[in-house]
Amino acid sequence: MDFLKSAVASAMAKGPPFPYTFGDKVDLDPSIWTLYNGTRREDGSDCSIFSFDIAANRSSLPLARNALKKLRTLRHPGVIKVLDTVESDSYIYIATERIVPLRWHVKRKSLTPETAKWGLYSIARTVKFINDEASSVHGNLKVASVYTSESGEWKLGGFEVLSNVKDEEAVIYTYGSLVPDSGRYTPPELAKSGWDAIKRNPHSAVDAYDFGALIFEIFNGSFTSDQAGQTKNIPASLHPSYKRLVNTNPKARLSVAHFLEQGRRNGSFFDTPLIKLTDGVENLGVKSETEREEFLDDLDQLTDDFPEDFFKQKVLPELLKSVEFGGGGPKAFGLVMKIATKLSNEDFDAKVLPSLLRLFGNPDRAIRVCLLDNLPVMIDRLSQKVVNDKIFPQIVTGFTDVAPVVREQTLKSVLTIITKLSDRTINGELLKYLAKTANDEQPGIRTNTTICLGKIAKHLGTSSRAKVLIAAFSRSLRDPFVHARNAALMALSVTPEYFTDEDCACRLLPVICPSLIDKEKLIRDQATKTVDIYINKLKKAAESMPDTALPPENAVSGNPRMSTPQPESVGASWAGWAISSFTNKLSAAAGDITSASNGQNTSSPAASSVPKRPATAAPATSSSASALHRQALKSPPPSAPLTRNPSSTGESFFPEPEDNADDDVDAWGDMGDIDDDAPPAPASVSSNQETDNPFAEPTSSAPAKKSATASIPFDDGSEPDFAGWLAQQAQKKTTGKGLPKGLSKGTGASTTSAAKKTVPAKVKPVVAKKRIDTKPKETDDDDGWGGW
Repeated sequence: MDFLKSAVASAMAKGPPFPYTFGDKVDLDPSIWTLYNGTRREDGSDCSIFSFDIAANRSSLPLARNALKKLRTLRHPGVIKVLDTVESDSYIYIATERIVPLRWHVKRKSLTPETAKWGLYSIARTVKFINDEASSVHGNLKVASVYTSESGEWKLGGFEVLSNVKDEEAVIYTYGSLVPDSGRYTPPELAKSGWDAIKRNPHSAVDAYDFGALIFEIFNGSFTSDQAGQTKNIPASLHPSYKRLVNTNPKARLSVAHFLEQGRRNGSFFDTPLIKLTDGVENLGVKSETEREEFLDDLDQLTDDFPEDFFKQKVLPELLKSVEFGGGGPKAFGLVMKIATKLSNEDFDAKVLPSLLRLFGNPDRAIRVCLLDNLPVMIDRLSQKVVNDKIFPQIVTGFTDVAPVVREQTLKSVLTIITKLSDRTINGELLKYLAKTANDEQPGIRTNTTICLGKIAKHLGTSSRAKVLIAAFSRSLRDPFVHARNAALMALSVTPEYFTDEDCACRLLPVICPSLIDKEKLIRDQATKTVDIYINKLKKAAESMPDTALPPENAVSGNPRMSTPQPESVGASWAGWAISSFTNKLSAAAGDITSASNGQNTSSPAASSVPKRPATAAPATSSSASALHRQALKSPPPSAPLTRNPSSTGESFFPEPEDNADDDVDAWGDMGDIDDDAPPAPASVSSNQETDNPFAEPTSSAPAKKSATASIPFDDGSEPDFAGWLAQQAQKKTTGKGLPKGLSKGTGASTTSAAKKTVPAKVKPVVAKKRIDTKPKETDDDDGWGGW
């Protein structure tokens, strides 16, 4: 073998350039040619090379040159396709499409009856063309002259003695007997009278006899002249026509053209689905719409008996052309995908992928929907780079298409291509389009968007996943379409692991719970299941939490303001421990209350014996204790801190109403500080004024003072105590604090002695006079209103 390659290389070095590389030698029947597998140097494509060594076979040189000439000039789909030829003084090279000798399949008996009929049909059409249109005789028709292409089609070669009958000096008359192994296939009349007998009989008679021998050899493996007419292993439908082909009388023989015509009749031996398919594919581009639909319906009924290579090499390219340019439509593309499943990854990338990329850019909606429907079939063949960079940018145009069916199919395709998209594409462009479909006018598309998000949740970025899902599912739970709400609940039930415990408790359960009383039973049932899932999740989380987050008792300095109930007593006496806690707070506050009249000490001996505290702390403590004590005993409506200053029009000091009802929920956690911002209470209000009891006896004990003073912040809706306020103003005047700037009465010791004086009793009549006739004088500085 190495010697042959070196000999070929040396011969090529001496002759004209030949842009092909020789490969392995292919076994052949006896022939004047040596067949090699080859490759084209320019693109590496496969080919076959027929080589003739002139020095070694000079006697057969006329046959080789005749074959070279006929292959160059004779063009027919059933003839071997020639790529290039070269002739020198020492060799002849013919480069053709990659072919395999039919003898290989015959020896292996790998030809099914349907494939054999299809091959014979192809050779019969080629011989008819040679006999009728070319007015020629092949003269060398046998298994050794037939080859199969990469597409599985049978191609005719062996043109060594092919001659035009009008040529008196034709090669067949002189060199017909020099063809290797010609004795076995020579018709009886030529064996008797020589090759000149062709002129005295129909010129198609020689090829008719050889065609009959070819039929016998295909089904039996070999042929000899004494086996002509035997029907062993030949299909019964071929028997009559086959016998007429090998008739010993050349004038009574059935020509190949007539044999082909008989076989095409309805129900005859050439009336098979595969042959119909072959004819239909070749003319697919010129068929009418009705004919195309019928052809595609027949093509859809594929069987394993059909040659796989033929569909890959011939049918597939024709179907792709029909889809792109010939109006083949979705049905043709569906067949393309069916055939493409049998392709290797390399063949898919070479034969199908370029057309696919062009089809995704096709504006035809029917083609787009068909492509999206078939994405699951082809997605494994597509690389991540191709999907992310070339296909996805074309797919996303469907999210905004005016046709709902295109938007819906585009949305469904996300589940197929999600594994081929980069994280940046998923969390950027894809989520942007899903946000649009979540608000689509079609309820089915909104529902499918929710389902899609639930299924692709694991592919979303961890930093934004919970935020996106909570927003999307919360919105779907408010959707008027019942199936959209159900989809949100089902999506939530399968994605709890993507939410934190805080998200489950604070953000998800509040929006799921309204579905428990949905008008639709379907939603109520699913909501119950979903809530149970999240409750169980939170229970497990709570089991791992500590019993309390408070520090140990020995770590706290002083007594706590509010005692913590024991767990076993919470359910039984929650009201009891609450009231006792308030009582504890009041007793803890003993000795902290001071007079609100500019920090002046009360006249009570008990109060004077208590150490003073900063003025800012005492009002807050007394106000908080008093308000909560009265709430526990009388349960009045809750009062808010004063938010407005009284004006000169006589507005009463009623608290502003609460704007946000949710603040009531928050207040449960801040009971100890609820009134810390309350204003200081006037010291002149007595206890019987506070309790609205006119029969109460005034007392001067310290506890009573504390209780009366502390209860001032609660307003029971009566007239404000202007008398007490005027008493304060009069007291301020004695110290100079109530006068305008520059008009204070003295300084130093006189001011101090005036501050120690008590308020005279005759101030009260003045109250009514000022209440009716005058307004409080406006000054530049704070006159006491703002202190509230």
